[in-house]
Amino acid sequence: MIWPHSLDSEITFSASRSSGAGGQNVNKVNTQVELRFDVMASAILTDEQKKLIIDRLRNRMNLAGELIVVCSEDRSQWRNREKANEKLYYLLNKAIEVEKPRKATRPTKASKTKRLESKKHMSQIKAARRKPEL
Repeated sequence: MIWPHSLDSEITFSASRSSGAGGQNVNKVNTQVELRFDVMASAILTDEQKKLIIDRLRNRMNLAGELIVVCSEDRSQWRNREKANEKLYYLLNKAIEVEKPRKATRPTKASKTKRLESKKHMSQIKAARRKPEL
């Protein structure tokens, strides 16, 4: 698990004008925050963690190998910065999480019966919608 604020020295922020609601504030103030984190250059992550992050979060990365998180939910740059930071740690922890393998099990007799009863019920509902035969 990657602890909050453990990567702060490896993160860079940039701010730009946000889009959407906010009136004059949106037109004047740079509140949208873009967080960049270079996965391969990280000293804290292990090689295995880096590989998992790159595989699972490749759609959020640019060609330079930087993980990009954008946040423009709030009217405050500081709050957007905090939210982007939280989102980064959530994404990283989710990406390095090892999935527990599923054990294959057989459906129980009760679950089979319940499924068949549900199918019969839906069949009756649909049959009731049809026009009666003359």
